[in-house]
Amino acid sequence: MNADWIVPEWPAPDNVKAVMTTRAGGVSAGAFGTMNLGKSSGDEIANVMENRARLHAAVGRNIRWLHQVHGTRVIESDAFSDGEQADGQFTRTADIACAAMAADCMPVLFCAKDGSVVASAHAGWRGLSAGVLEATVSALNVPSAQMLAWMGPCIGPTAFEVGAEVKAAFVAHSPDAVRAFVPQANGKFLCDLVMLARQRLSAIGISDVYGGHWCTMRDSERFFSYRRVAASGRMAALIWKTSLR
Repeated sequence: MNADWIVPEWPAPDNVKAVMTTRAGGVSAGAFGTMNLGKSSGDEIANVMENRARLHAAVGRNIRWLHQVHGTRVIESDAFSDGEQADGQFTRTADIACAAMAADCMPVLFCAKDGSVVASAHAGWRGLSAGVLEATVSALNVPSAQMLAWMGPCIGPTAFEVGAEVKAAFVAHSPDAVRAFVPQANGKFLCDLVMLARQRLSAIGISDVYGGHWCTMRDSERFFSYRRVAASGRMAALIWKTSLR
């Protein structure tokens, strides 16, 4: 593993492994430098494929890639071809790595406390407000109290400026969401995605939630950010289970 990549600090069972890539460790250049994993980012496809090959070699697992569309569809990793449209995936099979790509949106990883199932979800504000986290947890068929969640790097609460329509979408679901929006002089709001994700997870009974400490937009050395540079690379959060259980 590259020393700059993030290994989640959470009490996952021994047979559950996870990692989040950063900008480090690849061959891409310029705004995509260096570990860009996004095929549709505008980078040279040969560079993206080499970066994916390096990631595969580092984790030593079969990585399943989604075509993410900011929706709520969740599919089983064992049963789809790479590039299928969905924003969540899960598996009970050992050595299949569920991947969620991001560059400001929030990647969220899940596992059952007994190590029986793992999942990843891509949660930008659209998917989050539409219920992608709830849909992912529902697909696992595991009691919420028996789940762990980890939130990867995303655009932070002092950098994510949104319009009133974003606030309205979340407040319509839960009035408590208003706490995640700070009014600005220009009529817009600063939005706290991490708080919103914690609220949504808490509402479905998941209290063991970790991560969420990084801002992709503010840390240009370590993370890609679509808001900072539209021609941006993509990082990936991966989770898999080994054959120990």
